[in-house]
Amino acid sequence: MHPVLEDLIALLKLERIEENIFRGDSRDIGSAQVFGGQVVGQALSAAQHTVDGRVAHSLHAYFLRRGDMNAPIIYDVDRARDGGSFSNRRVVAIQHGRPILNLAASFQILENGLDHQVDMPDVPPPGGLKDLTEIATDVLETIPMKLRRFMTGKRPFEFRPVNSLSLDRRGKLPPKKHVWIRAVDHLPPDQALHQNLLAYVSDFELLATSTLPHGLSFTRRNVIMASLDHALWFHREFRIDDWLLYSMDSPNASGARGFARGQLFTEKGVLVASTTQEGLIRVVERENERPRSDPRNQA
Repeated sequence: MHPVLEDLIALLKLERIEENIFRGDSRDIGSAQVFGGQVVGQALSAAQHTVDGRVAHSLHAYFLRRGDMNAPIIYDVDRARDGGSFSNRRVVAIQHGRPILNLAASFQILENGLDHQVDMPDVPPPGGLKDLTEIATDVLETIPMKLRRFMTGKRPFEFRPVNSLSLDRRGKLPPKKHVWIRAVDHLPPDQALHQNLLAYVSDFELLATSTLPHGLSFTRRNVIMASLDHALWFHREFRIDDWLLYSMDSPNASGARGFARGQLFTEKGVLVASTTQEGLIRVVERENERPRSDPRNQA
């Protein structure tokens, strides 16, 4: 298996300390704090370790504090309920004695029932599109070195935007974007693992959709962005090592907050998951203000 993907899988597995307590490490992906998707994925993994015979169908998370990449994260799981068909878990991620994330996840036994879905957007397939790593050198020279390493370094996922990437965005665009994503190597058929990885990667790209109608660019160093909460629903089984279209839109921005939604489709148009996120978006007056936004929000 590709070593970067293998490392991410190991990162999400966690160390069991006690029956309902787990410990995880962090990786630096170029942001000033622990990547939010990592904490969400690890919290879901901690909850999964306490559930048998049921599959996650939804999670809701609130980001409370910045995570410290140099300290372990403790995940404390509350087995809130085990019913006839559903199980609910509450997870608190803790660092330095304080919670940095609260997550609630719900699990269900596999059942048959009503079935319908929306149509996938009509966009080009991933085959002819460029990955984020294929960025012109002159464009890369306009961004900070740490972010440059994130954009060009080896990652556990491929990202192929349907629309060309603009790192120095000035024009105003509709609040929509589409990105094809896929793990860089083949994975075992463990649905819990595929869900963990999707929870991780679903935190990329989404919040920046709220900035598109305003012509904002992180290269101008006057935009502060931070995720506040994140929700994810798993509709059908899927494989994260097959191409998934991440279709995103932002119906609202107000009160220094942006709100964005996402849907994930297979290449055959099957809707496998939906997500929403709200985040802080502030525009400061000075363009030389040190940026505090995450690189995961910038593509």
